Parts: sequence; structure tokens; C-alpha cells
Amino acid sequence: MFGIGLPELIVILLIALIFVGPGKLPEVGKAIGKGIRNFKKAVEEPDEDEKEVTPAPPQEPSSPTSAVRKPPVSPYPEEDQSKSSAKE
Repeated sequence: MFGIGLPELIVILLIALIFVGPGKLPEVGKAIGKGIRNFKKAVEEPDEDEKEVTPAPPQEPSSPTSAVRKPPVSPYPEEDQSKSSAKE
């Protein structure tokens, strides 16, 4: 699979035994196994964001006046009043 034979595997296990110790080695193996299992599970199931959503059909305007744009309203009402009084 990764080009790791039996001698390489034994060396890796011996190094892990030296660093972790004989008491914690089963716990470390169990944690690594759970991590790999969770990774495989996450890869296999689709994300919620990737679910296919059918788009709604485009709606046609109900009347021709709905397509007419209104002029923008100023966020500052006092400017609108001053402009209207200047025009008079």
C-alpha cells in the first residue's frame, strides 16, 4: 500500500512503544482508529451545503406597472425638504 513492509512496520511499532509506553499504546491505537473511522465517515457523507436544491421557477410580473422603477428615496429627509423648497 505505502511501500511499508514487515521490517519497517516493526521499527515503527518499536519507536511508538518507546515513546508512548506499553500501558498507553492500546489507547493510542484506539484513538488513531477512531480518527481514521471518523475521517472516512466524513468523506463518505455529503455536506449540508452540497445538497441539491431545486431552484424556484421565475415569476412573471403580475402587472406592467410592477416593472416600472421608482426613483430612489434619499436617506436624509431634510435634504429632500430643502431641495423641494428651493425649487418653489
